[in-house]
Amino acid sequence: MARATPSEHSADYGQKERVRVLITRGRIQRRIQALAKEIRRDFPHEPLHLVSVLKGGVFFLTDLARNLTGQVSFDFIAVSSYGQDTHSSGQVRLTRDLDSSIEGRTVIVVEDILDTGMTLQYLLRLFQHRNPKRLRVAVLLDKPARRIAAVRADYVGFTIPNEFAVGYGLDYSERYRNLPYVGALTLGAKKKRPEK
Repeated sequence: MARATPSEHSADYGQKERVRVLITRGRIQRRIQALAKEIRRDFPHEPLHLVSVLKGGVFFLTDLARNLTGQVSFDFIAVSSYGQDTHSSGQVRLTRDLDSSIEGRTVIVVEDILDTGMTLQYLLRLFQHRNPKRLRVAVLLDKPARRIAAVRADYVGFTIPNEFAVGYGLDYSERYRNLPYVGALTLGAKKKRPEK
C-alpha cells in the first residue's frame, strides 16, 4: 500500500495551498472497522438504514457499509452550509431530500465531519419528524472546538483539532475529496492580480 504524503498545490494568482496529513488511510480503515463492530453490537439483528450527507459523507458511508454485517440499506440527503468558504455560513438549507421513507426504521446518519453542529442539528430535527424507530449518528471526524449547536455523535471516528480538514470526501471548493487520507489545509496569502 502506498504511503500517504502531503501535497502542495498552486491556486489562481499564486495562492499556495498546503495539505498536511492528519489521519492516514490505514488508520481510517482500522477505525471504520471498529465503528462497524460497535454499531452491530448496539443493533445485532436489526436492518440498518444508513443516510449519508452528500457529498462528503460518501467515502465514509461506503467503507462503513462494507464493514457492517447483516442487512444494510442506504439513502442520501444533501444540505449546504459552506459554499466556497472554509467556514460554515451557519445557515443550513436542504438541497436534496431522501428517496425513501425512514418511518419505523433504524437510521444511522453518516456524516463526514461534526463541526459547528448546525447541519446535524437541522438533520436530526428533520428526521425526528419522520418517525424513525431509532436515530443515531456516526461521524468520521469530530471537531468540538467549533461546536455551536448542542449536538453529539453516537459513533465518532476521530476527534481533530480546529483545522480545515480535506480528503477522504471532505473538500475545499470541490477539490481534495479524492485524497485517500484526511489532511489539514493551509491557505497562503493571495497575491494581488496584476494591473492591466
